[in-house]
Amino acid sequence: METGNIGKINVDKKFFLTYNITGLYNAVIKFGGRWEMSEIEQTTLNLIHAAAMQEFLEKGFKSASLRNIVKTAGVTTGAFYGYYDSKEDLFEALAGEHYNFLLERFCRAQKEFTDIPPEEQPDNLTSTSGECMYEMLLYAYEHLNEFKLILCCSEGTRFSKLIDEMVEIEVKGTNDYLAVLEKIGRPAPHIDERLEHILITGMFNTFFEIIIHEMPLEEAKHYLKEMRAFYTAGWMKIMGQ
Repeated sequence: METGNIGKINVDKKFFLTYNITGLYNAVIKFGGRWEMSEIEQTTLNLIHAAAMQEFLEKGFKSASLRNIVKTAGVTTGAFYGYYDSKEDLFEALAGEHYNFLLERFCRAQKEFTDIPPEEQPDNLTSTSGECMYEMLLYAYEHLNEFKLILCCSEGTRFSKLIDEMVEIEVKGTNDYLAVLEKIGRPAPHIDERLEHILITGMFNTFFEIIIHEMPLEEAKHYLKEMRAFYTAGWMKIMGQ
């Protein structure tokens, strides 16, 4: 029996065709022999998504074959184009919601911190960001395959820029915080912009490495705690706080 691997999940490629036929048959029987397109369409869409997840994880977006996805799903090319206009649209359907959640949660944490009165921000520096990263970690572990798509298989899509986007947001947040320190009479030494960018990029790469390697969740929580302690101490030292 021909199989492929999605992370730790074994996928039987013949399953897709069998499930497709069975799903359509059950849908017809369930509704007394009448074709209920909503049931049939949902079954077809699930098959396309499962086949696409397998293909993208194995080959990455650029090398993934739409023909293979359609074949594995056991549907026609015409059926596929009834749902999506392109391979890009299909990847978006699998990853977009989760990518957007992560960025929106991260941006919300930045706003929550800036809404704290300036004189109170130094005492809340770690709590707001810590809660955010912990929540992002748990969310990613609930959607591991989708995040492996984003982090490992998205070259050629907008999703490949996730870390770059987060770094840009964090750099602005860091600079805003340095201005706050200046305002409240706790100025920090000048930080070279290149060093700042390198350190922040390294921090996010470290965070996402935990997810990429699929460490057991309890270990991942511990590593996140240790990682944050490491970077917090470093930033405090650089900022002279």
